[in-house]
Amino acid sequence: MTSWKKIPEDSDFSIHNIPFGIFSTPRRTARIGVAIGEEIIDLAALNAIHLLEDFELDPGIFYQPTLNRFIGLGKSVTSKIRNYIQELLMDGSSPLKDHPALFVKQSNATMHLPVEIKDYTDFYSSMEHAINVGKMFRDPENALLPNWKHLPVAYHGRSSSIMISGAKFNRPKGQILGPHQLPVLAATKKLDFELELGFIIGQESNHGQTISTSEAEQYIFGFVLVNDWSARDIQKWEYVPLGPFLGKNFATSISPWIVTSEALETFKIKGPVQDPPVLEYLDISANANFNIDLEVVIRSMSGEIQTITKTNSRHLYWNVRQQLAHHTINGCKINIGDLMATGTISGQEEGSFGSMLELTHDGEKPIRLSGGTTRSFLEDYDSIIMKGSAIDKDKKVGFGEVEGQVLPAL
Repeated sequence: MTSWKKIPEDSDFSIHNIPFGIFSTPRRTARIGVAIGEEIIDLAALNAIHLLEDFELDPGIFYQPTLNRFIGLGKSVTSKIRNYIQELLMDGSSPLKDHPALFVKQSNATMHLPVEIKDYTDFYSSMEHAINVGKMFRDPENALLPNWKHLPVAYHGRSSSIMISGAKFNRPKGQILGPHQLPVLAATKKLDFELELGFIIGQESNHGQTISTSEAEQYIFGFVLVNDWSARDIQKWEYVPLGPFLGKNFATSISPWIVTSEALETFKIKGPVQDPPVLEYLDISANANFNIDLEVVIRSMSGEIQTITKTNSRHLYWNVRQQLAHHTINGCKINIGDLMATGTISGQEEGSFGSMLELTHDGEKPIRLSGGTTRSFLEDYDSIIMKGSAIDKDKKVGFGEVEGQVLPAL
């Protein structure tokens, strides 16, 4: 596909992408848009000039401050709208050319959380990450717990703490082990990031309903980048016996544009061999992993900028279809807009680990930045920027960035 619209060659938002999001400007209330190159197409404005009238939709749906109602139309509608926009961008005589006001520069827009998220689940699906953590905190010879290769481990997060890219948050406080192995209340000294992929639920299920691995794709609208910020010292003290709590629920950052499942279709690949064989409800023969390159950049208060890790989502042992199938095998109801994240994505080499915990071996091997400073964990005013893109020959589909900055504890 070739567009008449000028798009930078390295843009994440090529004509192959067309992701959905919620944006506003000083003159436009929060509404639905799609990203193309460095611009946004205002779908409310597109509908106002009757270019979407064939879809016979309520005009108010494009003025919604979240995508939930739009996503609820179903893929039979949302996919057709996405395809239609691609056609308009390929048509040399496109009516879009006569309406420049339809386009808004991304640099002039404010992005908002794309969906109302009522529930958030975070998985633990990278074997490399699980092994690295297990070696540090448990028996190095038995790094994986007995259940890990039999089911996608997860915990329920706090949806109220999810924030859009660019948001800042204060260093969290909680109980950590102090002198003499007694707990003290203090700000975390081991603030970390976790590089993850998230998927947005696009179709609700009923109480008692299970979703198979073959059905799961129909329930996934699209994907975002996720930074599951973590306070490792708080987490270490609290996680036994019920798992993450205050060490996780203070902040989770997501990217603003939802890249649809359709846009990532050509980037599907086979996942790792699962041994021992999984139970029948988790079995899947289709290509269900994604070949998405991921990286993390740190920016310090002094302006030092450095890429500290690069990895790929293909490493996930448990794929998103298996995650959703396991999540609902007990009849758990899911809703439109629910966010589910993969857990930290790590590769096998040290430069491909998806957290500071792994990169610095729990702070014992600090990272040296280009300006000469070092990091064992994140310091106040550090910013973490995550990027992700899938590339195949001349086709690129990217997520843009998710960025967050650490402020001092209150």
